[in-house]
Amino acid sequence: MILDEELDAYRLSGEKVRVVRDGLESNDVIGIVLAWDDEQVLIRRQNRRVVKLDRSYTYQPFSEPRYNPVELDN
Repeated sequence: MILDEELDAYRLSGEKVRVVRDGLESNDVIGIVLAWDDEQVLIRRQNRRVVKLDRSYTYQPFSEPRYNPVELDN
């Protein structure tokens, strides 16, 4: 689970994040962090829609190479 300090750093910097939900890159959510609580995070996508995602997903900077959780499990 992502820490509050990490989410706050993403929110303050306005940096795009990639939320990796599964092994398919097409299912990733890319946007900026708006807000969060104990269980969920609000992400604003490029089309200005807001998505509510679980905190247990992998959050990483969009500028870094994609982390694939399926490849590491094998």
